[in-house]
Amino acid sequence: MSSWRDRFNQFSGRARFVVCRLFIHLAGKEVAPLLGILNRAARQAMEQEGDLQAVGEGLVEICQGLLQYDIYWQSAANEGDVFWDEGEAGDFVEELFTDSAQRYRSGTELMGSGTEDSLSIPLTQNLVVMITVAFEGEAPQLETDLANINALKAGLKALINLHYQGRLRAVQVHFSPAQLGDELTSDQLMLNFPELIPL
Repeated sequence: MSSWRDRFNQFSGRARFVVCRLFIHLAGKEVAPLLGILNRAARQAMEQEGDLQAVGEGLVEICQGLLQYDIYWQSAANEGDVFWDEGEAGDFVEELFTDSAQRYRSGTELMGSGTEDSLSIPLTQNLVVMITVAFEGEAPQLETDLANINALKAGLKALINLHYQGRLRAVQVHFSPAQLGDELTSDQLMLNFPELIPL
């Protein structure tokens, strides 16, 4: 979008909406506990029937978990757009939601109750977390290329701040694989997440 149009819309008092999606690929046996954080946040969001405040709190927990696991980050990507119409922003959120949900074994499926055989479940070596948000205003840390470690850290911290500032309008989190016991191989990773850029 051209800068003259941004300035025009700003002068006319129209609200600015940003919709963006982050991809973060983590690798290593040690990343499996992050699935617990992701599933817990999904469960809480469902229990609260998608309440934006509850979903935002889950997003904060997920971002903090990702920041703690930064040594396992392998690749990342991001995309997004700016809208001056809330309906158009909502349509783009839905488009990204549909795309994320169609990725390999992606979803926010809840883990079943543990069994005695749970110790023999294979642990995935790869995990991809997809975070889609819509927010009002500006967040320069998210409106840039996040395919380097420092920018990605700043972007995750910006997501946390957006929640506490009450500026989030939509939050969606998908992850692949969606359940403990599912595996995402290197070949499946390349096939289903071609946009990822090594960090």
